[in-house]
Amino acid sequence: MSEHPAAEGQTVHPDLVGELSGPVEALLLMADEPMSTLTLAQALQAPVEAVEQTCRELRDFYDRTGRGFELRHLAGGWRYWTREEHAEVISRAVLEGQQSRLSQAALETLAVVAYLQPISRARISAVRGVNVDGVVRTLLAREMIEEAGQDPVTGAVVFRTTDTFCERIGLESLDQLPDLAPHLPDASTLEAELGQLAAVPPAGTTTDADQLPDEPLADETLDDEMGAPRRGDPPAPAGGTEEGARP
Repeated sequence: MSEHPAAEGQTVHPDLVGELSGPVEALLLMADEPMSTLTLAQALQAPVEAVEQTCRELRDFYDRTGRGFELRHLAGGWRYWTREEHAEVISRAVLEGQQSRLSQAALETLAVVAYLQPISRARISAVRGVNVDGVVRTLLAREMIEEAGQDPVTGAVVFRTTDTFCERIGLESLDQLPDLAPHLPDASTLEAELGQLAAVPPAGTTTDADQLPDEPLADETLDDEMGAPRRGDPPAPAGGTEEGARP
């Protein structure tokens, strides 16, 4: 069975799609992360094409009927999200005091990793001009980035973004990242400049990043959007909130 979505023009017997609608909804409602078409098909013991068409028809039905939530395909799977236009109501009634967001420093660091990955901690520091140890720890704890091996030249640990990053930002894949602004250097040009301006010595020795000023403590943590930060609370995804209520 293939995990890739079935072609939009491919159809499956409507009776089978109707039978799968309820079970698909139930599985997606209990899931705490996006579920791929293949995973759904295996759980339902149904053809991948039928499950894919069921998910598409459910998505279109929710859009057509103006439900307060929507079904999105992102980060390689399907998941319910509340609609963006209801964010204020949800924040006030359900998520007050719990919805947290990344600090500006964390967002800037995350952007550097997203566009230049895989990238070492020292090179992130060189781009940002500050020591990013605290912010990197925060992003690792939030599972927005992960270790991706070592630099073949320096031996330094390098980092990349995770599926959680795509999910929270609202991207299906990194290919959907917006292009860098025309006045900014592309990744290869910036990498060459970093090689000249911020050469990294072998692992275990002092790096230029060690001499950079530390990121302010307030920027090493997650700022709470509504009040004091709460350890372990996930950030709200862009373009809507994860579905917490049942339709």
